Amino acid sequence: MDDVRKATGHLDPGAAYALGEGTHGDPFAVLGPHATPDGMSVCACLPGASKVEVVAREDGRLLAELARCAAPGVFEGLVEPFTPYRLRISWPGSTQETEDPYAFGPLLSEFDLYLIAEGRHVELVRALGSAITTVEGVEGARFAVWAPNAARVSVVGDFNSWDERRHPMRLRQNAGIWEIFIPRVAPGARYKYAILARQGARLPLKADPLATATEMPPSTASIVPPPDSFDWHDGAWMGTRGARQAAGAPIAIYEVHATSWLWQAQDAPLVALWDHLIGTLIPYVAEMGFTHIELLPITEYPFGGSWGYQPLGLFAPSARFGPAEGFARFVDACHAAELGVIIDWVPAHFPTDPHGLARFDGTALYEHLDPREGHHRDWNTYIYNFGRSEVQGFLTASALHWLEHFHVDGLRVDAVASMLYRDYSRSAGEWMPNIYGGRENLEAVAFLRQLNATIAQRCPGVVTIAEESTAWPGVTHPISDGGLGFAYKWNMGWMNDTLRYMAHDPVHRSWHHDDMTFGLIYAFSEKFILPLSHDEVVHGKGSLFGRMPGDRWQRFANLRAYFGFMWGHPGKKLLFMGGEIAQEAEWNHDRQIDWDQGDDPMHAGMRRLVRDLNRIYQAEPALHRRDAEPESFAWIVGDDRSNSAFAFARFADADAPPIVVITNMTPVPRPGYRIGVPRAGPWRELINTDASIYGGSNLGNGGVIEAVARPSHGQAQSLELMLPPLATLILRHDV
Repeated sequence: MDDVRKATGHLDPGAAYALGEGTHGDPFAVLGPHATPDGMSVCACLPGASKVEVVAREDGRLLAELARCAAPGVFEGLVEPFTPYRLRISWPGSTQETEDPYAFGPLLSEFDLYLIAEGRHVELVRALGSAITTVEGVEGARFAVWAPNAARVSVVGDFNSWDERRHPMRLRQNAGIWEIFIPRVAPGARYKYAILARQGARLPLKADPLATATEMPPSTASIVPPPDSFDWHDGAWMGTRGARQAAGAPIAIYEVHATSWLWQAQDAPLVALWDHLIGTLIPYVAEMGFTHIELLPITEYPFGGSWGYQPLGLFAPSARFGPAEGFARFVDACHAAELGVIIDWVPAHFPTDPHGLARFDGTALYEHLDPREGHHRDWNTYIYNFGRSEVQGFLTASALHWLEHFHVDGLRVDAVASMLYRDYSRSAGEWMPNIYGGRENLEAVAFLRQLNATIAQRCPGVVTIAEESTAWPGVTHPISDGGLGFAYKWNMGWMNDTLRYMAHDPVHRSWHHDDMTFGLIYAFSEKFILPLSHDEVVHGKGSLFGRMPGDRWQRFANLRAYFGFMWGHPGKKLLFMGGEIAQEAEWNHDRQIDWDQGDDPMHAGMRRLVRDLNRIYQAEPALHRRDAEPESFAWIVGDDRSNSAFAFARFADADAPPIVVITNMTPVPRPGYRIGVPRAGPWRELINTDASIYGGSNLGNGGVIEAVARPSHGQAQSLELMLPPLATLILRHDV
């Protein structure tokens, strides 16, 4: 055929051999169509092919047969007349016809590249990672990855036999982004990046940092996702969630490890975990009166025993739970049930697994190089380099992805204390001071402020929650006032103090009275959440029930009294799964909650108490409306060490009745216990944790107690109460 031409030999032999060996750093300069003095030439690198033909894209007409070059797998030839084309590739036993990836121009705009380099591309997942797209009428997958110090990056996957020579990428030099469009790659294809370091070393194959779908662990490949098509139905919720999550709203959070809450029955049809939880977890949490579900990290993570706190896929729901669309269905169903969704999010550190972010392009790209800044000795993980703009942009884009794409209502930011201090868990000489010689991590502080400011601007009504265990000032204060800008902070001090108190035998509690009262010294310095989290029921600490002293009855009574004290105390509430039924065993992530204990009347009584506490907490404004204001609280009895008794009042506005909370932390009933109250008239017993319906001894005050005109505790009127043993009473003034 006159229009079939052989290779002209114009291809430089060195370039041909670099292509054949997979080391060419600028493949688009060689592969694909190029003008030569003899006409348009097409070059392809297809190791293992026996013949390569160029055919017209429009009608399949043969345009040229490419000749083999000296370098194995490299083909070249003149194509005249030149027109949009496909490659017809003869493989052993099959023939493939596809468009040439190297016939397409650059994909990302210059503005995208600018924003990425500045760390301000808030929709980074739209620019990087993989996505099904159409270019010049051709459907395929676009890939892009940040690896500025690599000598060459290739996409490898199911579509090219994992051969790094087949699809080396184009480098966009000014941003360090490598990109390529590969025609006819379909959703579900597995892939990784094959990176050649600047010094020539071939790195372990890397998963995509921006992948939105992943293989089921322990496999580690990324997956090309299908186009997003989820139809949301939560407009009403989204319009009201700001009020539902404000400082004056009742917030009671049920913390869940998704894979160990409730296993599917062995004889039940197998469904993805998110769909299983839609039918089980959501109705349970709603019936229990919680306002939010908080999920331990669901971003992809390699080691199951980390519970997700060592993640590597900050944009992908773990494949353990089902597809990403399943998580969207779960969130949508939560919102339909008027439940908010909070996820634990980990921007502090990442594991060192070779397929992940560690030394991603052969250099310390996401992390610090110096171990005094870049290595967490506690967890053997790498610390993000918060001072690098691209890393800040990567983390911020991850947060926004969950909030905007999946309609998540809040992020609980893990390990904030480890981010704020350069000497966190380090001895003298093992850390590097900041530019002023101090221990504060100024770059992390700047990142957290920028993160919270961006979220507040783009996602009104969303909350960010800091797990911060130190006395860092202003964690929940406005950024304009020098704060970090979080909505809430976990009150780790309250949790540690009160659990330590509860572990003492009641005969010794008088010596530790301050553990229960100290939290009120700083209770209004931040907007607090009182957390009884997963961290308190693992690593040999035992369950909450197991940490209570005494015989079996006293253990239940202690825990009931503690819950009553907690729900009456200022601060939002958080309880880890299993706590509501007083699970006796320590939590084990490889087992489900011991739901069979729920048939026992004492365990069932605990669950009923938690449900009733949640309902009263939501119904009574005095228990939540002015949570962060000191005027909402007043001690009545804070110094009765000898009786280990506590009493305090909670207030809302003038139109809402006050609440009084009284706790007896001894097994001794105390009849005739007098307390002053802020109003005359009847006081109704809303909660008595010693009631028989909760498993108690049923001592109490008959439901309603009349305040008498007898001064006590600075008040003109008082109540004479029966304090049940190891119990909390919650009373409301009745008009």
